Amino acid sequence: MNVPAAEIDVTEDLVRGLLDDQCPDLADRPLTLVANGWDNVIFRLGDDLVARVPRRQLGADLVQHEHRWLPDLAQRLPIPIAAPLRTGAPSDTYPWAWSICPWFDGEVAADTELGDPPTEAQRLGDFVAAFHTPAPPEAPDNQFRGQPVAYLRPRIRDNIELLGSTIDAGSVAARANHLLDVDDWSGPPLWLHGDLHTANLIVRNGEIVAVLDLGDITSGDPAVDLAVAWMLFGEDDRTTFRAAAGSVLAVDDATWQRGQTWALHFALLYLLHSADSERFARMGRSLLSAVVTAG
Repeated sequence: MNVPAAEIDVTEDLVRGLLDDQCPDLADRPLTLVANGWDNVIFRLGDDLVARVPRRQLGADLVQHEHRWLPDLAQRLPIPIAAPLRTGAPSDTYPWAWSICPWFDGEVAADTELGDPPTEAQRLGDFVAAFHTPAPPEAPDNQFRGQPVAYLRPRIRDNIELLGSTIDAGSVAARANHLLDVDDWSGPPLWLHGDLHTANLIVRNGEIVAVLDLGDITSGDPAVDLAVAWMLFGEDDRTTFRAAAGSVLAVDDATWQRGQTWALHFALLYLLHSADSERFARMGRSLLSAVVTAG
């Protein structure tokens, strides 16, 4: 997936040392490496916890946002999120803050099916509605999420060119031009997950049981979080999701169209960054097809 190089080699020994120093009551638990991602290394810690340890400075900056904002947000959301249960500090052996978070059993939504899509569309829409409340001025800034969709125009154009003959560039460009012809968000900046996609949703027994990876949390146009509708649901269930997501603040036609624009942008990104990830290649192909053919 073209993962950036690690700036810190986060090993089991390093994490064990952090636990010994800062969480001694957890230090004897088994550690199992479960993910070495773009920003963080994730070790399962016993049966019910994970140690989430940044591997580069950008990830460390995002962890600071999670420590500040997620505990309060988690209390009002109808689906659990990976909010930190304990916050680790820099040490002599490691330069950044890190987290102990809950472990959620299940599979990511990108790799499994929902048991009852209409019900899950309602539940995820309710989650989005609860999340999208006015954000304070000091909410984290994010230059890649929540901006007017006009900012996406050059990115979409360049990414279509980079993907070249691997996609139907003409159809995708035509769809992008249509979607980008839309009014901007005129409401207040709202809290945004910022990276709400099917690899960040945990499903168990067909039900969404957790939402992960809130490092991109920010404020702005809520349309960015609506893109998940084209990743996860068919047309009828997208209608259910839209109504639920707009139960407090209505999702008007322009906001829904901007959500499609973000979905197109994400589809191209997933395809561009899927060189060594079959999952992201699959997510990108499915999403691009859904957006290009959607009404």
